[in-house]
Amino acid sequence: MKNNQKVCVIGLGYVGFPLAVLCSAKGYKVIGFDTNKKKIKRIDRGENIVSEKFLEEFLPKAKIRTTANPKDLREGDIFVIAVPTPVDEKYYPDLSYIISASETVARNIKKGALVIVESTINPGVCDEIVRPIFEKAGHKIGEDIFISHCPERINPGDPKWNVINIPRVVGSFDETGLQKTLGFYRSVVDAEIMPMKSIFEAEATKIMENSFRDINIAFVNELAKSFDLMGIDVVNVIRGAATKPFAFMAHWPSCGVGGHCIPVDPYYLIEKAKELDFDHKFLRVARAINNSMPLYTVELLQDALNRIERAFKNTAIGILGISYKAGVGDLRESPALKIIELLKEREAVPHIFDPYAPEKSNVENIEDLLEKCEAVVVATDHREFLKIPPEKFKENNIKVIIDGKNCLDKEKIKELGIIYKGIGR
Repeated sequence: MKNNQKVCVIGLGYVGFPLAVLCSAKGYKVIGFDTNKKKIKRIDRGENIVSEKFLEEFLPKAKIRTTANPKDLREGDIFVIAVPTPVDEKYYPDLSYIISASETVARNIKKGALVIVESTINPGVCDEIVRPIFEKAGHKIGEDIFISHCPERINPGDPKWNVINIPRVVGSFDETGLQKTLGFYRSVVDAEIMPMKSIFEAEATKIMENSFRDINIAFVNELAKSFDLMGIDVVNVIRGAATKPFAFMAHWPSCGVGGHCIPVDPYYLIEKAKELDFDHKFLRVARAINNSMPLYTVELLQDALNRIERAFKNTAIGILGISYKAGVGDLRESPALKIIELLKEREAVPHIFDPYAPEKSNVENIEDLLEKCEAVVVATDHREFLKIPPEKFKENNIKVIIDGKNCLDKEKIKELGIIYKGIGR
């Protein structure tokens, strides 16, 4: 595949940047396109802009030619579109980034080039949105150029699974495009690349994966609320159920679902199905349950403060963690942001610390936070927070702990006379 071919990666974020680094390390000439010039400067300085440890091995070998000039893309042989696909305030899919990226590539692509959409999209986007853009620009799909879809699979902060070794699926509009795409990914990814029978199936695969997780998380979140009323520790129940060696997969409740995929992708399928007069009731309910968890967490805090006769107004509340998952500084769709917003609406005073997002912290360290607060909400299970001795909370006169990730030692904290509430425990 390589033969001095140039790979143009459109969008240098959590998906595009690692792929660009990998392609360069594997021998391709790489052009990285992004409209964020500050990001481009950081990449040019050799920074690991997504803070993924596995990239440290490849960054010294990577030579990425970055650009914000669309004309530089005219040299490309393979184009990978890896731009965001968010939802708006009303949870309606926003395809503006896909449209803009497709238009940019369509104006600057040469004959015989391959276009791969990695962005997560609902079934039909490649056919109804992407394809017409290229056809309007005068390209014949399957003759002049080829269009495929290989949905991204990435798990920020995962020490085992990354862009190098996660299996992928590929779909295309035609057999030639499919074989070209399979050849490309097999030349850079050290894992199985599975061909799908159509581009629609490839689009549907990623939506299914993330909807599956969203539904299962919603199930245990609902159980957490129910079991809490019954005085049952849902975490212990899940551990018990997980001893069954088949037909059960443990999912865990928390203060909310974050990241760019799980809280977003189901809406793409929900809205697409509406066009066909189908109502994805299950997905809508799951989304509603998971969206309710930040408020539920704040309500747990309110009940606990009532027990010590404290109101929200002017009460200092410590927020441990603002990123959506442990070990990363990724704030996309983080439930911590919603928790902070709800606390401010109630006139509480949030003191925020996240070692992976210092620019969003308003205290310098854990000690500073504990000294200033009466209550603490654990919103991210960073390892730094798991190491806090329960006695340290007591020493700093912390009266209430809301464990939004069920990651602290419940029994030890309660033995110290601190009010502890987890999610379902």
